[in-house]
Amino acid sequence: MKRLLLMLLGVCCVAAVQGFAGDATRHRVVVSTDIGGTDPDDFQSMVHLLVYADKFDIEGLVSSPYGPGRKEHILQVIDLYERDYDYLRTYSDKYPTPTALRAVTKEGAIEGAGYEGFGAPTEGSEWIVRRAWRDDPRPLWVLVWGGIEDLAQALHDAPEILPKLRVYFIGGPNKKWSVDAYQYIATHHPRLWIIETNATYRGWFVGGKQEGEWGNKTFVATHVAGHGALGDFFTTLLGGTIKMGDSPSVGYLLHGTPEDRSQGGWGGRFVRAWERPHVVFQRLTGPEDHIEQFGVFELALPLGDPRPARPEARLLIENQELIGSVDADGVMRWRFSPKDAKTYRYTIRSNGPALEGKSGELTSLRPEPDAAQHPSPRLPHWWTDDPSPDVAEGEHIGARTVSRWREDFLRDFAARMDRCRSPTTTGARP
Repeated sequence: MKRLLLMLLGVCCVAAVQGFAGDATRHRVVVSTDIGGTDPDDFQSMVHLLVYADKFDIEGLVSSPYGPGRKEHILQVIDLYERDYDYLRTYSDKYPTPTALRAVTKEGAIEGAGYEGFGAPTEGSEWIVRRAWRDDPRPLWVLVWGGIEDLAQALHDAPEILPKLRVYFIGGPNKKWSVDAYQYIATHHPRLWIIETNATYRGWFVGGKQEGEWGNKTFVATHVAGHGALGDFFTTLLGGTIKMGDSPSVGYLLHGTPEDRSQGGWGGRFVRAWERPHVVFQRLTGPEDHIEQFGVFELALPLGDPRPARPEARLLIENQELIGSVDADGVMRWRFSPKDAKTYRYTIRSNGPALEGKSGELTSLRPEPDAAQHPSPRLPHWWTDDPSPDVAEGEHIGARTVSRWREDFLRDFAARMDRCRSPTTTGARP
């Protein structure tokens, strides 16, 4: 009954969203973002998305933050878009109205999913389900810029939507903060069509042509500052320097062959994923114990005696305090995903004497250069960063498959920012 109601609601909501004409040349898009949370570059990427909004059917903008980010931060950028809207629509009548964008802006998960990887439905997760159920032959692209909890929840609540989804996940640090939800998807939904980019996306701001007007700071001063309300807002972020770490997901749909991930484009080129690294240790580890960079390290330790009535334990590692989960056998479990290739040290804080003060280490190693030669048959539609050294930008594997397009995608973005100014200022047509 609940799923039938959601389907009916999804149909009814179509009228609230402008531009859903079923045009096969346009991609249906839901963005899940941690805008306003721990990283201001999502604001930059939201500006980038909105100046290209005429190219997509934007069916959802979901706040899935870490820290203080909320739906209101998406609405803040839409308010700026509204101030530039009259200029933007002179170039295309397919720019969605600010009202239409507000109608599809939803609050998503604001807490981690916990060890199970899912919890209670959110407005955001239910919206993903509704849009996936919509009667439209086109797939639904879910661009995950932050936590992947809302996608995990949607798949848990309605696993039958999986064939309709195309997911571009900005992993790396987001995977680190969202590791339980990620592991739930990898374990229970291995046939998901997904791009897991843990490092390739960094080519948007690392490497490529950085001289003159194409530098991360000079580009903003030359082509963004003074370009409408959106441009002026962009210049206040990150000291007026480009990061836009989530924009490769949009670029992937703008230039390339999205259904063929082996082909290059503005959002990168990818390879079939090898088995997703997940190592469980039932003892304290040392520097000789290894996990692949961006893999999933799981520590499972018995509480021992005396066992507290309400056992609690936190794993302090790098800048995280991971809350442990106790299973029926009295084993405390934590998961961690290392975003860097280095040795990590951790300490346990617990009300259980057997765990309190215990510590250990773990070494993270870069993926083997030939890892892609061993794709996982369990993950037939899962693609990830190319670990070959010839497409790396320094330590960032795969990043050169994005950075090689830097002048092209920035030149195009500059033309888009011109749309935010009066035609009399730019010399463009009214």
